[in-house]
Amino acid sequence: MSTGAIIIVIAAAVVLVTVLAAGIVRARGSGRKNALRRHFGPEYDLNVAEHAGDTKAAERELEMRLRRYRDLKTEPLSGELRERYLAEWVGTQEQFIESPEYAVAGADQLLARLARDRGYPSDRYEEQVAALSVHHADCVQGYRQLHVAAARAREGRADTEELREAVVHARPFFEELVKPPHHASDGHQGHQGHAGRTGRKTHVWHIGKAGAR
Repeated sequence: MSTGAIIIVIAAAVVLVTVLAAGIVRARGSGRKNALRRHFGPEYDLNVAEHAGDTKAAERELEMRLRRYRDLKTEPLSGELRERYLAEWVGTQEQFIESPEYAVAGADQLLARLARDRGYPSDRYEEQVAALSVHHADCVQGYRQLHVAAARAREGRADTEELREAVVHARPFFEELVKPPHHASDGHQGHQGHAGRTGRKTHVWHIGKAGAR
């Protein structure tokens, strides 16, 4: 084989190896993105938006959350503590009729305590939400919305409808954290009530536009 032919063969091999390597890198990147999307669901798109569309930066942050909090050990609530939280949530929603701002502030504090009692970090709100997003990605945004609404209410910048929506959107998060161990996450728990140890049902009410109902 002539020297020119050998050079052509080597160049072609180099090009082929480069193309294959690029394909492997793309496949790995796509696999990583798909895995993060499956795990985080809506949290993935929210994080990309918060990074102004920078997908790589968003994925780096989500991967950091996974490394830090994936193996976090949490505990279910005791029956007595669960009943206490259920009653407190109902009371908070009833209070909304008289004082929406106070009710939202109370609900925000309730969710922070509930997360702490389940074993999530409690020193800083941002750290707590990051850990919760790993384990409750489908509903943690409701907690964020309520927290923001409570802050806006303290500043006198939130109207009643915004506060009402915040409480309604936070309810799935509350139900997710308060449900008993091994309870099916079917989304119907709050609608059908929660049976306590005595068989009594403590209903999680919806808040209509005119208040709790």
